[in-house]
Amino acid sequence: MHPTALRPEVSTVPTEQQRRHAAKPGARQPGRKRDEDEGNLRERISKRTAVLEPPPIDREITVAEGITVKELSEKLGVKANLVIKKLVEKKIFATINQTLDVKLAEEIAREFGASTNQVSYEEESTQEVELAEDAKELVRRAPVVTIMGHVDHGKTSLLDAIRQTDVAGREAGGITQHIGAYHVEKNGRKIVFIDTPGHQAFTRMRARGAKVTDIVVLVVSADDGVMPQTLEAIDHARAASVPILVAINKIDKPDAQPDRVKQQLSDRGLLAEDWGGDVVMVPVSAKTGQNLDLLLEMILLVADIQDLKANPNRPATGTILEAKLDRGRGPVATMLVRNGTLRVGDFFICGALFNKVRAMFDDRGNPAKEAEPSMPVEVIGLEDLPEVGDNFQVVSDTSKAKQIVIYRESKARDAAMAKGARVASLASLNQQFAEGELKDLNLIIKADVGGTAEVLSDTLQQLSNEKVRVRVLRTGVGAITEDDVLLASASEAIIIGFNVRPERNAQSTAEQQKVDIRLHSIIYELIDEVQRAMTGLLEPVYKETIVGHAEVRETFRISKVGTVAGCYVSDGAIRRDAQIRVLRDGEVVHTGRIEALKRFKNDASEVKNGLECGISLVNYNNIQVGDRFEAFTMERIAPELPAPTAP
Repeated sequence: MHPTALRPEVSTVPTEQQRRHAAKPGARQPGRKRDEDEGNLRERISKRTAVLEPPPIDREITVAEGITVKELSEKLGVKANLVIKKLVEKKIFATINQTLDVKLAEEIAREFGASTNQVSYEEESTQEVELAEDAKELVRRAPVVTIMGHVDHGKTSLLDAIRQTDVAGREAGGITQHIGAYHVEKNGRKIVFIDTPGHQAFTRMRARGAKVTDIVVLVVSADDGVMPQTLEAIDHARAASVPILVAINKIDKPDAQPDRVKQQLSDRGLLAEDWGGDVVMVPVSAKTGQNLDLLLEMILLVADIQDLKANPNRPATGTILEAKLDRGRGPVATMLVRNGTLRVGDFFICGALFNKVRAMFDDRGNPAKEAEPSMPVEVIGLEDLPEVGDNFQVVSDTSKAKQIVIYRESKARDAAMAKGARVASLASLNQQFAEGELKDLNLIIKADVGGTAEVLSDTLQQLSNEKVRVRVLRTGVGAITEDDVLLASASEAIIIGFNVRPERNAQSTAEQQKVDIRLHSIIYELIDEVQRAMTGLLEPVYKETIVGHAEVRETFRISKVGTVAGCYVSDGAIRRDAQIRVLRDGEVVHTGRIEALKRFKNDASEVKNGLECGISLVNYNNIQVGDRFEAFTMERIAPELPAPTAP
């Protein structure tokens, strides 16, 4: 019997012997000792059970990533040594300044009767700033306007006409392939424009543009109408819950039909104001400059309705719009300040990076000392490239920020190692057997900016199908390096450079290692070339063509030559380079090549219908009278790629 188990119940009716013993003076009552023991045992078990059950929840705390033992104890309102004691009970020996995993911190908090609400470090610090913020400090800020629409509908040209620049003329192929951020002034007020690509491959960039915007200007060509990327832009704007303002462009063209565009948009739920709806639609012309002032005034009017405000006196927060590696300036990030003021010398945290603003430039390339809310700036002097789309936040507690960055780096490293680990299981082996016919096209992608590299990786991997799988081994920003070439050589990969060139050492190494480097500047040309490369990886497809038939009417045995068949060409022609299929009683008995084709004693390259000839076959002498020769050729044709598999 287990020492902590309760004893079985016994009969409480006393026996005759117990009654006689109890009648003696000074005798102990029967069963009293057993009752006392059982009572003490039950009490000890109840106390032990009470210790194991956590106390009831009476408060809620926020737990941020990288929280230390000291910070957790302060939030719980207990001494740090009590938290350390709980950790020791879990076989975890931590110091007072050691960071805790979020899940572990939640377990410890629960044991002290507190529920947890998990937030990021940025959210936690932002909450503290907002609680201390005074409503009187809020001022009106410039609206952030995103230009969206279908490719070649004139988005960048419209922005050029507003800014009086020529950005579109510098874009490869005439299409925008980056996110650009610019600002203009109208009636003494600033408007910030974000130009997004219209090509179908840049869906993620358009989604990112809609995420950081206040107003979406949907550019629709008056002569082209609503197109697929137009509908996609509408979906992104609605998902971001931002107002849409339509600019009907190219009204100067003779075949322009603005009313047709309004009708198409009304079918999609966007009804113009002059048709009784609530969507502002302005007919404009980027070429002649018609109604551009009206468009800007309407943007300011919609911004006034939204009542956009920010506090310029708080630490800056914002979003990374783009990141690139400049040869002379190193890592450069295009940052949009959402709130607060970003100043030179500020320290900011962005994902797993901790950097200092060493220098800033505005959208026209002029040096800037500070950036107000809603302003885009280029920041240089970074240690590494930030992730495009991440939020950044200026921090005052640099030691805490470094601690958070170290914690995030370790988490990212663990995730990368777990992702790259090979799991040997029956399921994985079964998958490898099932993919025996699958071929890989390994790619290494280097681009001029981080957003483009990200989009290229997603777009090219979506080209995979059941025959050829596209694997992107590495994506990066900047010139093609020797390290990229060595990786490509080891993994038999193709290097794709988008708006970048290989370094001198990388070029020579690629020639020695015979690594294929493809340089492009237009995305649809790159997609076409990758599809052609995938076609080359497929097994060649051959098409059989029957060229003629011949009947064996006589056979001749010739020493040192073998059996020669005397044949009559019944249809088509027998060519010297054709293959021969020997048919006997309707069955194929041999397939081979022609060793010699003669017309009388002369060699012939071709014998046509109705003529006689002599034919000898390579390594085959069992030819009989009555056999039928079928001459055919195999023509190699380009294989057709299966449809891409659904992502």
